[in-house]
Amino acid sequence: MIKMFTTQLSGLFGRIGDKEEFSIEDGARLLAQASVGEGHIYIKGFREMGSVTLEALYGQEPLESAKELHNVEDLTEADRVLLISRFSNDEDAVAMAKNLVDKGIAFTAISGVVKDDGESLADLADIHIDTKLIKGMLPGEELGERVGFPSSMAALYIYYLIKFSLEEMLDEY
Repeated sequence: MIKMFTTQLSGLFGRIGDKEEFSIEDGARLLAQASVGEGHIYIKGFREMGSVTLEALYGQEPLESAKELHNVEDLTEADRVLLISRFSNDEDAVAMAKNLVDKGIAFTAISGVVKDDGESLADLADIHIDTKLIKGMLPGEELGERVGFPSSMAALYIYYLIKFSLEEMLDEY
């Protein structure tokens, strides 16, 4: 099971790197606008995706000018936001995204794209990055069951790709 999971995880990271490369660069570019301007990068991770917020603020190499997003009303047009959710149709994340859109705050979102008729982070965000993860990666014991859902690992991987791209852009600036 360990080798299978490792293989699947490696494949997931490869798909994200290949298929989301341009969105990652665009997301970093959007967030960099706050760093070169008068704003801050605000981060909000919903549920287990709070791990990205913790890494960005308190990790060994914190993201410069990053703050945790508590209240959309405190933001200015110079600020940028990174929203992270397990699924693109998460009600709390979509509600916050709508508030950001209403206030005119540009934001990047990270989530697994769920195809349904409801509102989606993928549609609301200025830049959306798909985790490519909407079900477990390994077959479970029960027929049709899937297990091993490393959503926070996928989001952290994307966060680091954004961070590296952002830092490269700011170094060139």
